[in-house]
Amino acid sequence: MARHRLRIKRVYDPSDEGDGARVLVDRLWPRGLPRERAQIDLWLKEIAPSNSLRRLFHGNPAGWEEFKAAYYAELKQPAAQAAADQLRGRLARGPVTLLFAARDESHNNAVALKAWLERRGGSTGC
Repeated sequence: MARHRLRIKRVYDPSDEGDGARVLVDRLWPRGLPRERAQIDLWLKEIAPSNSLRRLFHGNPAGWEEFKAAYYAELKQPAAQAAADQLRGRLARGPVTLLFAARDESHNNAVALKAWLERRGGSTGC
């Protein structure tokens, strides 16, 4: 399988040519963002953390390691695995940018998801 670039980016940031496929990986639609402006190719709610996990972690970077462990356990569920397969398919065809809405650019589900995907191969980080 070809290895393409996997990036992460806030959904509120402007799109650019290097984004490739723009995939929203949040369970909720980003507040205040019209769909036309978002320029999203795919919205994978199934790969986002559950609502209970999202609420538990929200605004608590001290719980980052616990969040990742719980999120990675959720990613073993069939719906999340199917969504991960969709992402891998997109990566086989070209670059992919995982989009997230969180203000914290270092501690969010897209950062955790990117690390999880890269550990399983099929992409190069950026």
